[in-house]
Amino acid sequence: MNFHDFITNKPLYYDKIDHTRVHLAYGILFPDIMHPPKTIHIVGTNGKGSTGRILAHLAYKSGANVGHFSSPHILKFNERIWLNGEEISDEILETAHHRLWTLLGELLCHNLSYFEYTTLLALLIFEECDVLVLEAGLGGEFDATNVCDKALSIITPIGIDHQAFLGRTIPEIATTKINSITKQMLLAPQRYPEIEAIAYEICKHKKATLFKSPTVLKTGLEAIGKAKKWARYLIQNANVALEALEILEIPYRIEDLETVELFGRFYPLTPNIRIDVGHNVLASIEIVKALEEKVVLIYNSLDDKDYRLVLETLKPKVKRVEIIAIDSQRASTSTAIEEALESVGLPYRHFDGTIDENEKYLVFGSFYVVEAFLKREVTLPSFSII
Repeated sequence: MNFHDFITNKPLYYDKIDHTRVHLAYGILFPDIMHPPKTIHIVGTNGKGSTGRILAHLAYKSGANVGHFSSPHILKFNERIWLNGEEISDEILETAHHRLWTLLGELLCHNLSYFEYTTLLALLIFEECDVLVLEAGLGGEFDATNVCDKALSIITPIGIDHQAFLGRTIPEIATTKINSITKQMLLAPQRYPEIEAIAYEICKHKKATLFKSPTVLKTGLEAIGKAKKWARYLIQNANVALEALEILEIPYRIEDLETVELFGRFYPLTPNIRIDVGHNVLASIEIVKALEEKVVLIYNSLDDKDYRLVLETLKPKVKRVEIIAIDSQRASTSTAIEEALESVGLPYRHFDGTIDENEKYLVFGSFYVVEAFLKREVTLPSFSII
């Protein structure tokens, strides 16, 4: 079976996962990986994708052979596997799929979850890399990406998310995520002060080295961030990435930030439309800080998010909300979103594909929201997409 058909037929979500099978599969796979790369594991609630891409881009531009595995994708699976500045080709995906199938066998390949299988596929593709930036999915300790040895773990900002899998409270979620570390950990600035104490205790228990990312920005970063019109959180994520490169003594040129693309991260699609794949309260807090004026919010949410609190957080910077339909088995019902909007006191209507050139828009709520917007036939004004 070809890769596209095989992966499309795997379910994206599972009520329960056997966390031992991915380690079994990796044990079979590891002897065939020729040169395991120096791996940087990125775990957290927010900022994983942008931090990882900045890190990977700078290492690649400085001459290293670099892979970056991230998730989910917006439009096409190939976005998840980035190799030396480009999304992976269909041909490389197909070759790696057939090799993985041969190594693991049909039964194990079928039993592995969507994310487990694609993580192992990425590890095979990246076997000749010098540096691998490996982004965790929704977890940490029990995440499929936690199978391999790590030179450094980066813990990005942690917040409330995926409570059914990770725990109900910040300490529980933080413990689950930070328990994935091994030798060294770089802790990004956190919103919740108790996270630092948890990190310290886990590092002490594991005899790991703890680095804290400085709040003072690296020289030149502020100017580059402003020139690129990055939101503050993106500048802070870049600062964490630079610190990680310095810890691992990977050379970089800060001016190479000028060419990094952070698609979907407070990204200016057109002069009056920004798209952001953020989906939780922590992301909405940063978006409010970043917006200079009120916007029309094109929005929807998955049903496991606190969308009422997200909308309440965004309210000071929102004129009205336009609800866009999304294609996911986990999508909230239209009625639930409407009830949340009414309780928060935000005017709303359903998105009809029309964009007013006199309005500023923010497309926000999840990867699915951005995907739905980009795939929809949207009536744009005469200017071009940036």
